[in-house]
Amino acid sequence: MEEGNLTSSDDFFIVGFSDLLQLQVPLFAALLMMYLLTMMGNLLIMAIVYYSANLHTPMYFFLTNLSFLDISYTSFIFPQMLAHFFFKGTYMSLTECLLQVYFFVFMVSTEFLLLAVMAVDRYMAICNPLHYMTIMNKAVCFQLAVGSWVVGLTDAIPHTVLMSGLSYCQSHIINHLYCDGTALMKLSCTSTHTIEVFTYVIGAFVGLMPFVLIITTYIKIISTVLQIQSPEGRRKAFSTCASHLTVVILFYGSVCTTYMRPTSSYSIKENKILSLSYIIVTPLCNPIIYSLKNTEFKNALKKATHKFKIGNLQW
Repeated sequence: MEEGNLTSSDDFFIVGFSDLLQLQVPLFAALLMMYLLTMMGNLLIMAIVYYSANLHTPMYFFLTNLSFLDISYTSFIFPQMLAHFFFKGTYMSLTECLLQVYFFVFMVSTEFLLLAVMAVDRYMAICNPLHYMTIMNKAVCFQLAVGSWVVGLTDAIPHTVLMSGLSYCQSHIINHLYCDGTALMKLSCTSTHTIEVFTYVIGAFVGLMPFVLIITTYIKIISTVLQIQSPEGRRKAFSTCASHLTVVILFYGSVCTTYMRPTSSYSIKENKILSLSYIIVTPLCNPIIYSLKNTEFKNALKKATHKFKIGNLQW
């Protein structure tokens, strides 16, 4: 499609994978399978935690929040990505684009905060076990979770408002998988300096500060674990943290590599590939990482499977 055909339109054309005609079928099949597995894995975690009384703990409460968040932002973006294969790209109005930008910023910010809250929970469980359930009671856990969601919702508002003030007088073709904020800024014929500065400042607050908190808590956790005399105790303590730390590395690595850099170094192909890592790979890996590394969850899954089999036989 010629760029000139879109310069007078208010709509944006999202290219998606329409420029990779020879890979359309295998890409669609692979991405659809990954999406379905992501939905199944995260829904399974939420269901097992809900029906297993022994998993009604702060750690699993925050994990269900993370699973719900992964389902939400994957479902918000992924169906449109799959539609690219049928329509050779899709059109979105500026309002729809800004709405997608808003929800993406909101969900990424919320995940930063939830990961930090989960690190604090692990710190309290390992470094202050005698007072863990008193400090991390239901009210505190609820407030921390709600606070993460509210800050994420609030954080996305000024970013989206600033984006809405941009003018687009050139191409309206976004060569990305969805209406990405960075890709949208590249099309603007007005200065995006204010938005970039704002992104770095807010990124430092919502992304960097939680990351520093995570690192600080894990330094203290590791110091405490190394003082445990029992090898089995050390192994169990490390295993409960390994899953969370792996997810932190995956998520922070992909998001920061993509967004915490100037638009001048923006690469279409790189950003397309990197975007898949936090849109689908990380949400897909989260259930696998937590279920494979966690004995409690595996035992609860076995019990649930056993009950399901018995129920079917009785029926």
